[in-house]
Amino acid sequence: MKKKIALLTAVVILLVSCFSFVGCSSNKDSGKGKQKVKVIDIPLTDEEYAFGVNKNQPELLEEVNKFIKEIMEDGTFDEICNKYFGDGTPEPVTSAQLNESKDQLVVATNAAFEPFEYMVGDKYYGIDMELAALLAERLGKELVISNMDFDAVCLSVGQDKADIAMAGLTIKEDRKEYVTFSDKYYNASQVIIVKADDKRFDNCKTAEDVEKILSELPSTTKVGVQTGTTGQFYVEGDPDWGFEGYNVQCIGYKSGSLAVQDMLNGNIDLVVIDEAPAKYIAEAINELN
Repeated sequence: MKKKIALLTAVVILLVSCFSFVGCSSNKDSGKGKQKVKVIDIPLTDEEYAFGVNKNQPELLEEVNKFIKEIMEDGTFDEICNKYFGDGTPEPVTSAQLNESKDQLVVATNAAFEPFEYMVGDKYYGIDMELAALLAERLGKELVISNMDFDAVCLSVGQDKADIAMAGLTIKEDRKEYVTFSDKYYNASQVIIVKADDKRFDNCKTAEDVEKILSELPSTTKVGVQTGTTGQFYVEGDPDWGFEGYNVQCIGYKSGSLAVQDMLNGNIDLVVIDEAPAKYIAEAINELN
């Protein structure tokens, strides 16, 4: 229950501050009304998340890879994931103020990507944020979280403004210009979010079924994505990934939540986003009264 309260609070703050409120209700038909959005639960891509380490800190990369190996083997990673995907309780993470006179670990992130990183008040939550706190503790450093737009995260590390990027970051060749990727720690994929009454994808069974429909959409179709993420590369096309893209209008947002809200407001037709955030956003919006 605490998990849902924290997440719902974060989404409400974000949505109400930027858009007019749209009444929503539970995913389940529990008497609160009909759901507003639904996830087309068919993975469209196959991705790997890793941390982006400062190229000038090879010793940090070595420690990060040791850290990943240990938390995978001793069950720590599963315990943290259970806080966000199961019945555990998320724990808040506090950022210290940047102070060059102190021994600090500066983490670049985009805290608008539930359940990997998001904020409630001045506290950080999410899988990556709890991992960042554990990593800083392991290194004996004070944790500083630098929150920014997603497409600035790797650049920040590349410019020596941060030590490591922890932001639900997909391993991608062009990002290697700015960071050295750690070993992977999570497998991810892109999915679609549509309005609950959108029937276009209801009979789809495979990614090929979904992609056939996407390829036949008129050029006036507006597809929302979080700027700088794999969703944008998937929709627009990206040769590094082998994505051909679609003949639609790709509309970028600072977060997936904003994209979904704009879809509800009637300004775009559907949203492409990572699977885990998609399910969190849909659940949160459908449970709002």
